Amino acid sequence: MRNPIFPLLGLLAVVACQKDRPAPIPDPPASDGPKLVLKFKFDSTQARLNAVGLPAPLVAGHGAQSPRFNTMSAHYVEFAPTAFTPLGSGAVVYYAPETTAGGANAIDFAQSVNVGDGGTFLEIPLSDLDPGSYEWLRVSLAYQNYDVDFHVDTLGLNLDLSGTIASFIGFNTYIADSFRVHDQWLAVNGNRLQGFWAFEVDNPPFPLPVTSGQAPGTTVPNPINDTSPIPAGSCVVTGPFATPLVITGHETQDVVITVSLSTNKSFEWTETDGDNVWEPLNGETVTDMGIRGMVPIVQ
Repeated sequence: MRNPIFPLLGLLAVVACQKDRPAPIPDPPASDGPKLVLKFKFDSTQARLNAVGLPAPLVAGHGAQSPRFNTMSAHYVEFAPTAFTPLGSGAVVYYAPETTAGGANAIDFAQSVNVGDGGTFLEIPLSDLDPGSYEWLRVSLAYQNYDVDFHVDTLGLNLDLSGTIASFIGFNTYIADSFRVHDQWLAVNGNRLQGFWAFEVDNPPFPLPVTSGQAPGTTVPNPINDTSPIPAGSCVVTGPFATPLVITGHETQDVVITVSLSTNKSFEWTETDGDNVWEPLNGETVTDMGIRGMVPIVQ
């Protein structure tokens, strides 16, 4: 039999060591200073703008609808003091994670923050934004997921249907393995350039796979294009504050900004019969999936 005294002595030694050990230093309290909070809003009634920020009526021979947005993600956030501030020279407060896992540098979709209408896509200490006066907000959009309506009157069918579109509008996106469009998943495992999309029919009359392709255009409104252009292939949408946002560095309350995005007829296609109903099986091809304007609203 083992001598019971040895386990007892060991236990006493452990207790003695614990008694002499100093109390652990508590973790520092979480910062309770003011925050910079940015939220998305999707507005189908907001002005429909073109790439240089001018009103954009629908082009003859095209149809369009205002999609019902599910989620959106952002890749980059910058506050610009004036219309002459070059891209990247303002106060850059956010960059989404990037990766070269797919080859060229790309947004890492797996780490993107996708939020719905009213959702917070950025919350950081307000101290991350340098004191100053800012007239413009720049947000590089990366991904959008929304529902659209379409009609099928071929192959013996006459149906009004809806579908979900996953649209990648960032400069380049790395999608590891696969991603979910609505209920179905699409395998990618690689990089995809701006304009890559996937489409899933909701409640189809018979099983249908997800389809995918590349959009020929993505509108990126920039009202200060003449003085501060953005590079082709990016999705840095620019919008003016109603009055300059002034940060003193002595704020005691959160600064909450609603980033209102125009979805006004942002889904556009070639219209073959003039009824403004998307009929993809009748040759009505998608021409644009871009956002049609941005207005930052300080709460």
